[in-house]
Amino acid sequence: MAAQPAPNEEFILTDEEFHEIRRVVHRTTGIALAETKRHLVYGRLARRLRALGMTTSREYLQFIEDDGGELEEFCNAITTNLTFFFREGHHFQYLSSTVLPMLQKQNAASRRIRIWSAGCSTGEEPYSIACCVLETLGSLRDWDIRILATDLDSKVLAYGQAGIYPADRLDKVDKARRERWFVPQAGGAQWSARDELRRLISFKRLNLMEQWPLKGPFDVIFCRNVVIYFDKPTQRVVFGRMAELQRPGGHLFIGHSESLFNVCEQYQLIGQTTYRKND
Repeated sequence: MAAQPAPNEEFILTDEEFHEIRRVVHRTTGIALAETKRHLVYGRLARRLRALGMTTSREYLQFIEDDGGELEEFCNAITTNLTFFFREGHHFQYLSSTVLPMLQKQNAASRRIRIWSAGCSTGEEPYSIACCVLETLGSLRDWDIRILATDLDSKVLAYGQAGIYPADRLDKVDKARRERWFVPQAGGAQWSARDELRRLISFKRLNLMEQWPLKGPFDVIFCRNVVIYFDKPTQRVVFGRMAELQRPGGHLFIGHSESLFNVCEQYQLIGQTTYRKND
């Protein structure tokens, strides 16, 4: 007699199927799912099975092998997108007080600044960066300043590109800053990023495990709370490739739970999760 799902489950997720899902996720996204994530995987998988009218995880695993579009949907479902404006505020303070004024002097000849927000989620990080850029360098009208915002999840990129956020997402943003760079809509229930911010940012889908169609060099890279889900070998590859896209002296900001210790020797720690590429 075939095994039946538990009373509170829609389908059976065998050990073999769970480990196969872990392998697919790691191969595709670099994310190393721990054994403890089984419940999370089951919940995210159940959503896709319901949407597709499927009843078994085996059927779904075969489907994602055959359908690249569904593989993207699955990666979207399995990734976490927690973010908010000016998260880990010390990074933005240092960007405004030190990094951007330094770049204004260093890049005076080229009049060019490039910043990359890797793993940008729904866009709060790149919009926060753009606020800092305009507040610090807003007088540099003839400069070429661009922020590249990338993420694996196509849905959150579309959200970020739209640039419209519920009011509670900006509750912790200083009132003067919020009113300067965002416009209230729907009677104040939503806020829309001003065109000045939008013009600085380009949203693009990028899987860090695939080829990077990026030329650089980037003066600043934000890669925060992304590699925490990667194993050490994958982290070494990712940060090694990032280092290749930065000149000596370029800055890298990573998440509060992340470290380059025993991961990448091409950067020097200069502050709280703030790194500078070696000369």
